[in-house]
Amino acid sequence: MDQKRLFLAIAVSLAILLGFQMLIAPHLRKPVPQQTAQTTEPTAAPAQGAPGAAVPPAPAAEPSNVPRVKIDAPRVQGSLNLLGAKLDDLVLKDYRETINPDSPLVRLLEPRSQDHPYYIQYGWTAGPGADIKLPGNDTVWAASAGVLAPGRPVTLSWNNGAGLTFQIVMSVDDNYMFAVDQTVKNATGQPVQLFPWSRIRRDYKPEVAGYYVLFEGLLGEVGGTLQETSYDKTKSEGEKNHGLAYDATTNGGWAGITDKYWLTSLVPDQLVASKVNFRHVEDHGDHYQVDYISTDPLTAPANGDVTTVSHVFAGAKVFSILHDYEVGLHIPRFDYAVDWGWFWFLTRPIFIAIDWLNSLIGNFGVAIMVFTVFVKALFFPLANYSYRSMSKMKLLAPKMTALRERLKDDPQKMQQEMMGLYRAEKVNPASGCLPMVVQIPVFFSLYKVIFVTIEMRQAPFFGWIHDLSQIDPTNVFNLFGLLPFNPAAYLPLLHIGAWPLIMGGTMFLQQKMNPPPPDPVQARLFQFMPVIFTFMMAKFPAGLIIYWSWNNTLSVAQQWLIQRRTRLAKPSLART
Repeated sequence: MDQKRLFLAIAVSLAILLGFQMLIAPHLRKPVPQQTAQTTEPTAAPAQGAPGAAVPPAPAAEPSNVPRVKIDAPRVQGSLNLLGAKLDDLVLKDYRETINPDSPLVRLLEPRSQDHPYYIQYGWTAGPGADIKLPGNDTVWAASAGVLAPGRPVTLSWNNGAGLTFQIVMSVDDNYMFAVDQTVKNATGQPVQLFPWSRIRRDYKPEVAGYYVLFEGLLGEVGGTLQETSYDKTKSEGEKNHGLAYDATTNGGWAGITDKYWLTSLVPDQLVASKVNFRHVEDHGDHYQVDYISTDPLTAPANGDVTTVSHVFAGAKVFSILHDYEVGLHIPRFDYAVDWGWFWFLTRPIFIAIDWLNSLIGNFGVAIMVFTVFVKALFFPLANYSYRSMSKMKLLAPKMTALRERLKDDPQKMQQEMMGLYRAEKVNPASGCLPMVVQIPVFFSLYKVIFVTIEMRQAPFFGWIHDLSQIDPTNVFNLFGLLPFNPAAYLPLLHIGAWPLIMGGTMFLQQKMNPPPPDPVQARLFQFMPVIFTFMMAKFPAGLIIYWSWNNTLSVAQQWLIQRRTRLAKPSLART
């Protein structure tokens, strides 16, 4: 029975961690296209209901010296492009590319004249047969001010020369949300019907992380459902339907393009019905677009005006900021722009708990360790039961060995007497697997939290750990930096940091406290388990390794106390 239990524990452990490793193993990455991307003039008709439904020839590449309005806010800086009224230049002030304080700030949006065009644009389209001169990509707008800042909105205006004046009033808050009012002033003497639209355009395919546990691509909350469409799926579905990969008519919600840590998202008027579309356009490269258009036209009355109000988010996926917008602007499930995954009911509460502890302690690594203590306390009764059984099993080992020797020729009787001994001593042979089984969901959820939340990005611990979301940078194979070469550059397996070694040591100690298998081959295999796990876990984020090491340390302490009490309570078990 204990041999079967041992093999079961080993099989379960290896299956879980090997399977988990396969789930997070990165795919082969494809190179990022380096061409200068182009755009298409948005065109729509009520029958099609979206900008870009028709794709005419693309205009010439945009010049770099276009007129601009400066953006200066606490968390973002950049500029509005007056050629085509685009928000296409945005840098995040709080985040740098690397932990080096001199590294460049993270650039989120980029003009069409650069290598990686990524921008937000607003406009109007007319119904079929309407002869209305509308603003387009080549329109130069007039600005009411030279700087857009919190409390200082900017109005972009353009007169079509035929009695219509188009205005885009844009304001920005202290974080990452822009409010956008689209107004049409009608001096023609006749009512005019127009369809306002907004779009996010990415004129290249970005290099994605390539992990199964992380979604990057076109994302939105549509009709109460979180809609995710990867870049590859957007392209493949678009090829079947003239570029349209997904469309739906909805009231409210939000949609945009998400990266691991960054988000651009359109937030339409939550009370107005509109159509949302995910698109791929292939024109000298890959172009990805998310757009909204009103399902019903807005009517600008004769000698009057009409306005539609919307928002656009462009920034870091900070949970507290997203949640505040969700509550304040009534945006449904906006904080689910963070990829909580299928186990959102665990990952989200775990993050909230660790983030709250960090607000008290000031160190995410320590917060993870304190959180681990709470988890151990929560599952203490179950673990206590398991460790008591394991302690009794260890004390019973001499008797079990003697029983096997005495009845080795009668397996059936040996099994009966072993089960009788288990019942007499109230020992459950399968209980040793319980702590690991209980720990699996927490382990996976914590990995997800550390991997996807921007709060963990570049979060330091102590000593050599400057980023909990990355692997331990030290390496035992070059004597932790004493030797001037990196063996992992030649063979990735040759990278084991200090914290994975600590974790392996705690696993070894925990193993020593469990009853050894009677068979020498099994015992030798069991001894290699800490080594195998050390190599397997070396590529995991340092924050997760710290959690696992600390959890093992607490388990060793708990198990030692239980074994000590068991020996004192039943000294007869130790005698054969």
